Amino acid sequence: MKFKSLFCITLLTMALQTNAQLKAVSYKDGNQKLNGYAIAPEKQTPETPGVLILPAWKGINDHSKRVAQQLADLGYYAFIADIYGEGNYPKNTQEAGERAGYYKNNPEQYQKRISLAMGELIKYGASAENIVVIGYCFGGTGALEAVRAQMAVKGVVSFHGGLGKNPARENKKIKSKVLILNGADDPYVSQKDIEAFQKEMRDGNADWQMIYYSNAVHAFTEEEAGTDNSKGAAYNDVANRRSWEHFLLFLEETFNE
Repeated sequence: MKFKSLFCITLLTMALQTNAQLKAVSYKDGNQKLNGYAIAPEKQTPETPGVLILPAWKGINDHSKRVAQQLADLGYYAFIADIYGEGNYPKNTQEAGERAGYYKNNPEQYQKRISLAMGELIKYGASAENIVVIGYCFGGTGALEAVRAQMAVKGVVSFHGGLGKNPARENKKIKSKVLILNGADDPYVSQKDIEAFQKEMRDGNADWQMIYYSNAVHAFTEEEAGTDNSKGAAYNDVANRRSWEHFLLFLEETFNE
């Protein structure tokens, strides 16, 4: 599917907003009920691309829903994945850390939940040949797990996501484009993890990019995080805007190949 230039798309989006609404979608992993959200663009063809959204460590939130709506306005299908499942949603940061930690330490389970959500995105109408996975924080780690599992996706994007993996895991061939959008002052992404990630990309002969945003820490796209950088996680309006523009350029390039 050929898209117009990013500038033209932006102007069109400003002029005409879609009436599409998020739809709750229930699906399962065995006996575990999962609750995601799907949205379709106003105009659809069998080649219309889809974007799978992997939320941050607290699960589906208003931010991920806003992103899905924006993507539908731009002409893409979108689906927000439920990684934890009904009855397992974190009530606080401690529980969020425990839940996210489980999937980081059991990547095959994380990959399975991502794959199931991708199936729902395709079932909803997105072209199976035109899928990009994006993630925020914990979800950014998940986007990389989609690549590590060699899922059939054209590209992945990590917004302030964790880059590390168990060093005992093999560095495999990377078949999808990779875009990393990282706060330059993020205290949760170590130099050791950065170096290991870059080696992983080189070993995998990947088409990858890594962009840093000055004065930005963890969670720089999340307005709910506040603006106090000393806490290690804070919203940054400039980094949020620039990362979104870089993301849209990535989509345009990836889907127009």
